[in-house]
Amino acid sequence: QVRLQESGPGLVKPSQTLSLTCTVSGAAITIVDYYWAWIRQAPGKGLEWIGYIPWSGITNSSPSLKNRTSISWDTSENEFTLQLTSVTPEDTAVYYCAGGKNSIATFTYWGQGTQVTVSS
Repeated sequence: QVRLQESGPGLVKPSQTLSLTCTVSGAAITIVDYYWAWIRQAPGKGLEWIGYIPWSGITNSSPSLKNRTSISWDTSENEFTLQLTSVTPEDTAVYYCAGGKNSIATFTYWGQGTQVTVSS
């Protein structure tokens, strides 16, 4: 059974960098045709796709966040990470990691989500 677990600080100050890690168990993150993504949901809003890293390691991010987003992985730890720079209170959200096969839009596996608040 594939499981994902987000970890990282729950409070980040404005202008700092938000860093989250998703630890995957039950499947190797390098498994062919699998995509691993970051998604967030701000208060009162819908899900927002942030970006993904596929089995090839070539990342892609939302155009609206691309300049501030970095997604990477540590295959030895079977985890992938999100870094979002220059955060503002508008980046306050529940952040989810997700994964699945052959899709960058719908995912079979989801983490439970982690609340990140941007505040001084």
